[in-house]
Amino acid sequence: MKHAVIAIFFALTACASATGGPEPLPGSLTYGGKVVHSPYRPGTVVKNTFLGQFDYRVFETYVVQPDGTLKLTSQSTGPDFLWQ
Repeated sequence: MKHAVIAIFFALTACASATGGPEPLPGSLTYGGKVVHSPYRPGTVVKNTFLGQFDYRVFETYVVQPDGTLKLTSQSTGPDFLWQ
């Protein structure tokens, strides 16, 4: 029982430390706190693709916010040889 309580505590701690969304990687449009303003109207979906770590292709999706800035909404990676 003692071990179960400790396991639950660590599981809840790990969930509490999550930021709630994808984090920008080097190569992302908003990496390093950059504020990028889009000429598109709010709600428009903007896609970005770049080579990430270990030559993996990174696919990102942004949504234009009402103030014109971009919000990173999804991010996925895959091997680059599939996309050439």
